[in-house]
Amino acid sequence: MMETTSSFHQLTLICSAFCLVYVLVKIIQLNYKRQKQLKAYKNFPGPPTHWLYGNIHQIPSQKEDLKCMLEWSEQYSYAFPRWFGIFFSSVVVSHPEYAKTLFARGDPKAEFIYATLIPWIGKGLLILDGTKWRQHRRLLTPAFHYNILKPYVAVIADSTKVMLDKWEKLIAKEPMKSLEMFDHISLMTLDSIMKCAFSHKSNCQTDRDLDYYVQAVSDLTFLSFRRVTSTILHSDFLYSYTPSGQRFKQACELAHRHTEKVIEERKKSLHNERELEKIQKKRHLDFLDILLCAKYEDGTGLSDEDLRAEVDTFMFAGHDTTASGLSWLLYIMAKHPEHQQKCREEVKEILGDREDIQWDDLGKMTYSTMCIKESLRIYSPVPRVHRKLSKPITFFDGRTLPEDIIVAVDIYSLHKNPSIWPEPFEYDPMRFSPENASKRHSHAFIPFAAGSRNCIGQQFAMNELKIALALILLRFELIPDPEKTPIPIPQIILRSENGIYLILKKLK
Repeated sequence: MMETTSSFHQLTLICSAFCLVYVLVKIIQLNYKRQKQLKAYKNFPGPPTHWLYGNIHQIPSQKEDLKCMLEWSEQYSYAFPRWFGIFFSSVVVSHPEYAKTLFARGDPKAEFIYATLIPWIGKGLLILDGTKWRQHRRLLTPAFHYNILKPYVAVIADSTKVMLDKWEKLIAKEPMKSLEMFDHISLMTLDSIMKCAFSHKSNCQTDRDLDYYVQAVSDLTFLSFRRVTSTILHSDFLYSYTPSGQRFKQACELAHRHTEKVIEERKKSLHNERELEKIQKKRHLDFLDILLCAKYEDGTGLSDEDLRAEVDTFMFAGHDTTASGLSWLLYIMAKHPEHQQKCREEVKEILGDREDIQWDDLGKMTYSTMCIKESLRIYSPVPRVHRKLSKPITFFDGRTLPEDIIVAVDIYSLHKNPSIWPEPFEYDPMRFSPENASKRHSHAFIPFAAGSRNCIGQQFAMNELKIALALILLRFELIPDPEKTPIPIPQIILRSENGIYLILKKLK
């Protein structure tokens, strides 16, 4: 008995010693990483930091994040370091020349930032890097050819009209009551992406059968952002035991339930070679067709894990970012009735006696496009993107950074750089007139990022914004709710802390 106790005691001591050594090694590694970062930032002055919290304590809430970043971007020229606690940091870039240098390379996404999304969207196009990313990008690019996008015009229009019919019924009951835009628009863009990319006809706008998915995405974007900006939640092990970690896990399960259903329904139609041949002979393959039929160079297709990752990624990116862009666009149209009316008149002139929007109409919406771009500048749907340097980088002013440093392009602040955009908070669509746009820096306006890793679906998103805006303005006058001014906050995408409320007046 004593021998057994002694053996157990020795084993405990060995385990304790092993744990202690492991902890010491991790501390040494993290300290080495911190010292490397401090050395890299010697030529990049930035806001003062707390030894434990870094800069987190200077940003008490999400609504203060954008304000602080704007102030720091103006105070520290071109770029500055931002610390998320003791060991984690990034260099924040807010100048177009810096952004151009970074986006000209093929650096991977920063795992410190994007790893929090992997349990949700997996390792799809947004997360992947290297050879596998290039393979997937090449496989998916045909899904966004203009011949594929053309038939989507009618589909997006139909989804928009469903939303407008709902609005008519709601305002008929309470004419002067404002409606929260993001909730309705998120369901509409989800409806569109389901029909366009997955040929899946849901009734999510009327039956609200996918409310759970929209809410899950909202929870996931909120929790992911809060985790990244926390000092103690970076450990997967610790995070899994927190209430936020449990909530994140539940939201992931709900999101996966939806995407798995979409995939399984399509797979059922491919139970034999004949059905597969029918899809391959279709004139226009949708996004899911291309995924299911895609082949690598060795003849193998996507694994189930890769397939779900791409569906999860595109399901999120294809509806939530567009919902953000359209919601803020309608708000800014409501604030500026003179521009709203000019867009309305342009659409009426293009359509004439027609009610339906066609593909060729989109290219004629020049003033509306200028208004959309100016809205995307002021309210950037994706406020920030991050890269991890795969090799040293030298910027135009001679300053350098070594490999492994994380660089964040703060698109929200860059779009308001006063040296590029005079009176940056003023809404002026003429900034995007051909003569003015040609004089501007190539990377002064990058709502869809830039370079080889730019947004693959940007043309789809712009088309959807044009179609929805045109149809909305033909039926309603948009009026801001003076009692509910939206407060922008970054949660992967740009949301409003208190919603985006507008009063809708039916046009005769």
